[in-house]
Amino acid sequence: MAYIPPHKRHQSKDENRPAPTPSPVPASLIPHFKQSLTVGPSRRRKDRRGGSKILYAAGCISRWWPVGSASGDDPIPASFRLESFDCEIVERRYGEKPLILVGGGDSEKNTVDARDPDPWVSIAERIEPDLITAAKCARTEAASDGDEKVKLALVVRFGKNFFHGDCRGSSVCLDTIRKAAAAAWSDTRDSLHKSFYTNIPDAYMANTRNSIAPGLGFEFQSEKEHYHVKVSDKSRPNSTISCKCIITERGQLEIYKIELNPVRNLVADISCMYKDLDLRLLLVTKRLLKNIDKQENDGLNKLVRSAVIDPDVKGGLRWPIGKEFVDDRFSIVGAWHTKFVALKSDTMRLKLRWADRFDHTTSMGEISSDVSLKLSEITRHLEVSYIL
Repeated sequence: MAYIPPHKRHQSKDENRPAPTPSPVPASLIPHFKQSLTVGPSRRRKDRRGGSKILYAAGCISRWWPVGSASGDDPIPASFRLESFDCEIVERRYGEKPLILVGGGDSEKNTVDARDPDPWVSIAERIEPDLITAAKCARTEAASDGDEKVKLALVVRFGKNFFHGDCRGSSVCLDTIRKAAAAAWSDTRDSLHKSFYTNIPDAYMANTRNSIAPGLGFEFQSEKEHYHVKVSDKSRPNSTISCKCIITERGQLEIYKIELNPVRNLVADISCMYKDLDLRLLLVTKRLLKNIDKQENDGLNKLVRSAVIDPDVKGGLRWPIGKEFVDDRFSIVGAWHTKFVALKSDTMRLKLRWADRFDHTTSMGEISSDVSLKLSEITRHLEVSYIL
């Protein structure tokens, strides 16, 4: 069967079906449930997306700030406001539509561009101290992971900053965001409830590949297709195992890399005023398993071999009834089907990816396209200076 890119497929009939309402948790189980969410002293789980836990280092730095304003004393111009943004999967996850910063006319935009033609300099100056601190923290993470091979990665992602109601249920207000923007060096995790959405329109993908990338000196490197089988292992309760797979000549899945979800050391979200897209800078320690025992190897391979490639289901993979788990230890929590194009320059690597994701734990899926930029040269400098 010819390969059909995820963004051109017909979505399944159940695409718009509301997620099932979870059953109430008995009062007697609440203490046990809360205890099960607690992780070790060096990491904590904050969220689960696409079958993967998101892990943060104990000293993870989280920042948010806007760029592009003409006045340093007023980082968010008075013309800006909050508006709801239509995004079904985020609305289902949070129970309400996300909010985005919008505003500013063309005349004001032109004035700002004239005064601040290159915000990259201010971003670099602001992020440098946090980047060095986070790299030193990553060294501690690397030293503590005896059975894992870790390496550093500094990545830029493009998307939109979404703002949500705070943990007390009240709506987020513009005054709160303005105060967070004015607090130049404060950690934003406690002051803002926000997320970063990386799904971008196909028009941006095409423009990036055909116009922007060649103009910046990027050249084609490779084009690949992968399936990712996300597995929960009871012996690793704080991690998700990701089996990156290729398709053999016989049309079967074969594992060629086994990773654990990365640990975030730095998360810097930047709202680009008067621009269509925002930025996220991530410094993470990527983790590959060095030592896999026979039970783990057999269990993972059994799950992968049981998968049926099916372009008509979300995630591109399905499992026969009873084949989603092995030995009461391993179970499927997610499936991804991705196709990406990689371009490279002397110092960076650009990836344009189309992904079809499905989370088995929430029965939620999404077809998306995203762009990421790996800052390879800076990463090598950080590793030599602060990790090795």
